[in-house]
Amino acid sequence: MLDSALPLLFASLGALWTELAGSLGIFIEGFMSLGSFFTYCFMVKTGSVFVSCLLSALVCAALGFLSAIFVQVSKANPFITGLALNLAADGLANTLSQIWFGAKGVLRSSGLFAMSGSTGFTQTSLAAGAALCFVLSAFLVYRTRFGLRLRASGLLALAAEERGVDPSRYQAAAWTIAAMLAGVGGSCLMLRVGAYTPGGVSGRGWIALAAVYLGFRNVWGVGVAAFAFALVEHAGVAAQRISNLPSTALLGVPSALALVFYAVSCAVREKAQRQRGNAP
Repeated sequence: MLDSALPLLFASLGALWTELAGSLGIFIEGFMSLGSFFTYCFMVKTGSVFVSCLLSALVCAALGFLSAIFVQVSKANPFITGLALNLAADGLANTLSQIWFGAKGVLRSSGLFAMSGSTGFTQTSLAAGAALCFVLSAFLVYRTRFGLRLRASGLLALAAEERGVDPSRYQAAAWTIAAMLAGVGGSCLMLRVGAYTPGGVSGRGWIALAAVYLGFRNVWGVGVAAFAFALVEHAGVAAQRISNLPSTALLGVPSALALVFYAVSCAVREKAQRQRGNAP
């Protein structure tokens, strides 16, 4: 259960940061792929899980910052840019894989860092890191001037500008943080299986976006939503062992439920807004 939840926890929290800044992180899927790939690369060079995850997160953060600057300078559509980043991530990983390792397929490690039995310390460390990220995010978003200005930039950029706040700075910061957290989510996936697999993210980036709305754009709500999706994924894997249903149908259950949960959360928010509008 925790193995399934960790990648979604990091990715969903990153998506929340961009949503609060006014631009949902469509690029989460791509940066999870890059995080998985770069973690493998750094692990081959350093042999350290901590250093590999840290360096991978920093690389993803730098790429996220450059992407935000590109959007602001070129006035490109953030949604289209996010889709382009998702497509470019796989192409970049395949190209670098061919150059550095002479292969474009699955890159296997020795398995020493896979999250199983003897590597409980790695799993515990990542779980503690996820908890720390949620606590720190909740403090920054709800208890600091930075968080207030970030949310103001996302709610109404023009009003924030009139108060002397530059929304572009906070949006760039949100993209940087989101890319870094998505990269850590990709690292969790790589460590979980002990190898980098092209396409191994398997739509988790999109599920992370749905978790933002299922969690009502709240830090702790997003954490609960990520665990809910992880539970569904875990149940789907267990169902494959005891049923004759096609594996492809069971693997698609989390994505289907993401759509259902998203529709339900939108309906709940709309009803709450109508009630507030009718209140005296």
